[in-house]
Amino acid sequence: MQLLLDNSWILLSGLRQTFQLAVVTLACVTVVSVLIGMLSVARYRWARIVAICYVEFFRDIPLLVNMLFVYFGAPLLGLPLSPYGAALISLTLWGGANGAEIVRGGINAVPRHQTVSAVALGLKPWEIFRYIVLPQALLPILPPFTGLFANLVQATTLASLVGVTEFFRIGGIIVERTTLQEGHSPAFLVYGFVLVVYFVICSLLTALSRRLERNLQRRGGRVAQVATPRESV
Repeated sequence: MQLLLDNSWILLSGLRQTFQLAVVTLACVTVVSVLIGMLSVARYRWARIVAICYVEFFRDIPLLVNMLFVYFGAPLLGLPLSPYGAALISLTLWGGANGAEIVRGGINAVPRHQTVSAVALGLKPWEIFRYIVLPQALLPILPPFTGLFANLVQATTLASLVGVTEFFRIGGIIVERTTLQEGHSPAFLVYGFVLVVYFVICSLLTALSRRLERNLQRRGGRVAQVATPRESV
């Protein structure tokens, strides 16, 4: 335990790098997910084909292979990337493919007759999306997106393979340094601590996702109860 206390500052530095990478990736994933998700339900067939190809390609490739391909392939195209940049791009491509499916499912959950009625009323496409589709699509989108953030936190451990000094990588450095200096390996202690930290973080995010889902379901139920008498008048 003293080993962990002595290296607490470097562990906190690695944890901060992990959260930074996960949060920045989540922001990029959100943008990509919305764009690809909207393409997947567009009226144009070519847009739907592009979205399907993107989603299937990056969901079917292991994330590790994707990350190594970006890191070693980008310099061949004249785009040298730092380890952090390569990890960010690969995680964004992978997360965007999974997030696009969440967005597509949320948009498809909105009853079609509502958009048809909005068109009949003369609303513009952006008005239909802003005022009718988006508010209702957020209900089924937000909980799984919180779960996706937990998956992104877990996936940041793969960034250590391309040189990002995130939390898992810092743990490996401590193990290697202690083994060389003291002649014994503290791998069980250090990696056990890393396991507990990741478990706590992802458990909290999972609990948040479930609580958010319950709250949204209750809110949706109250809205439905209020709307039913009005529709029956």
